[in-house]
Amino acid sequence: MGEARRALLSVSDKTGIVAFARGLIGLGFEIISTGGTQRQLQEAGLRVRAVSEVSGAPEILGGRVKTLHPAIFGGILAQRHRGEDLATLEDLGLRPIDVVAVNLYPFAAMAARPGATDAEIIEQIDIGGPSLLRAAAKNHRDVYAIVDPEDYDQVLQTLGEGREAESRRLRRRLAAKVFLHTQTYDRAIAAWLAGPEAGAVGEEMPAELGLDWPLRERLRYGENPHQRAAFYADPLAEPPTLAHGRRLHGKEMSYNNYLDGETALGLVLDFEEPCAVIVKHANPCGVGRGETPAEAFGEALAADPVSAFGGIVGLNRRVDLPTAQALSAIFLELVLASGFEPEALALLQKKKNVRLIDVGPMRPRAPGLEYRSIAGGLLVQSADVGVPGRDDWKVLSRVPPEAADWDGLAFAWKVVRWVKSNAIVYVNRTRTLGIGAGQMSRIDAARFGLEKAGGNVAGGWLASDGFFPFRDVVDLAARAGVRGVIQPGGSLRDAESVAAADEAGLILVITGRRRFRH
Repeated sequence: MGEARRALLSVSDKTGIVAFARGLIGLGFEIISTGGTQRQLQEAGLRVRAVSEVSGAPEILGGRVKTLHPAIFGGILAQRHRGEDLATLEDLGLRPIDVVAVNLYPFAAMAARPGATDAEIIEQIDIGGPSLLRAAAKNHRDVYAIVDPEDYDQVLQTLGEGREAESRRLRRRLAAKVFLHTQTYDRAIAAWLAGPEAGAVGEEMPAELGLDWPLRERLRYGENPHQRAAFYADPLAEPPTLAHGRRLHGKEMSYNNYLDGETALGLVLDFEEPCAVIVKHANPCGVGRGETPAEAFGEALAADPVSAFGGIVGLNRRVDLPTAQALSAIFLELVLASGFEPEALALLQKKKNVRLIDVGPMRPRAPGLEYRSIAGGLLVQSADVGVPGRDDWKVLSRVPPEAADWDGLAFAWKVVRWVKSNAIVYVNRTRTLGIGAGQMSRIDAARFGLEKAGGNVAGGWLASDGFFPFRDVVDLAARAGVRGVIQPGGSLRDAESVAAADEAGLILVITGRRRFRH
C-alpha cells in the first residue's frame, strides 16, 4: 500500500479549512470531502474526491446519510499494526484514512435561535459527524481526529516533521478533545429535549452529572497567590453571563473578579430601571438607581464611598460618556455593563488597570442548576431566579404600605438576596443606606448595617433575608426611624415582631420566601 495518505474533511465551521487542505496536499495527502466543504475546496482550486466516489454509494435522505459506509469507517478504524485488518482492506479494495477533520452541525446555535422550529432544530442533530470523530479518536494510534480548527497548524507541523513520539502525543490529546466535544454536543441535545424547565424548582435532580466544561482561561492565581486557579465555561449557559462577556480592556480576570462580578451581574439583572452596584468581597457595598446609568452609579457610590475604592461595578445599561466620566473618577477593578458607547469606551481605556466587560443585552436568567464544590463532592440546587413581588406578599401590620412604600420595600428585597447571610439592608428611594452582611446573628447584621448608614435611615425601608427569631430587629428599626420592614416570615415568634411594628407604627410585610446566600 504505497499509495498517498488520505484525509477526510467535512466541517460546518470552515475556518481555516482551505489552508489546512492545501497544507495536507503539499504533504502528499489525497483529500476526501462532502457537501459544502467539498464545494469550498474545489472553488479554491484544490483537487478533492467526493465521499460517494470513495464509497460507491450516493448520498441519500437529503444528505442525512453520506459517510456511514464501510469504505469510510473501515478506512478509519483499520489498525495499521494488525496484518489481518490491512488484508481485509485490500481484499475489499479499501484504503486507510489517516486524518479526519470534522466539526459538527451547529445544534446549540439553532436551538438558541428565536423562532426556530422543532424540525429545524432536530435537523441540526449530527449523526455522521460524531461517528466519524469517535471512530478516528478510538483509533488515534493511527489516525489524527481533529474537531477544532485551532489544531490545524499543529497537525500540519507534526505531520511535516514526522517525529513519531510527538505525533503520538498529539493524536492522543486530540482524541481526548474529541470525546469531550461530543459529550458536550450530546448534553446540549439532551438539555433541549428535556425542556427549559429541567432543573427548576420541584423537578428531580439529575441522576448523574456530566460537567464537560471546556477550559476558558487559566487564572494567575486563586483567592490567594499560593493557590492555582482556572475558569471553565458551561457551553450551554444562556447569556448574559461572565462566560459570554467580552473583555474590551484591561488585564486578565482574576478568580476573585469572577466571584465579585457574578454578584454584580446577578443583582443588576433583577432591576428593570437603570441600576448600578458596587461589589467588594462578593457583597454589594452600594446599590443605586436613577433615571440614567450615571445617576444610578452616583447613588451607588454615595452609599459607601470608602468601600467603593477598588470595587467591582455592575450596570444594567450601556455606559455613556457621563457615566464613564463618573466611573473614571475613582479606582475600580472591573466594570461590567450592557455595552459601552464608543466615546465612553475610549475614555475608560485610558485607565490602565480597570477591566471592561460587555455582557450584552440584559435579560432575566432562565431557571437552571447551580453548583458549589465541597471536598469530595458537588452540591447542586435550582437557581434562585426571579423576584416575586407584592402580589405574593402579605401585610401583617396595621399600617398599610403606600405606593412609595411598596417601591422602597421591593428595592430593599431585591438587594438583600445578593448579600451574604445573615443580611440586613437599609434603603431610601434611590440607594442603599447601610448593608449588614455575613453576621452570625440577625440583630448584629441590623446593627452593623445601621452603623454603615451612620444612623441615617429615618424614613427608609429595611429588608432581612431570613425571618426574625425575636422582635429585636423591628425594635431597632423603629428607634432608628425606619418606615417599613420586609422579611420572609415563618418564625414561631412572628406575632412578637408584628406587635413591635404596630406599637411603633411601622409597616411590616412578609414575603413567604427566604433569600439566604452563603
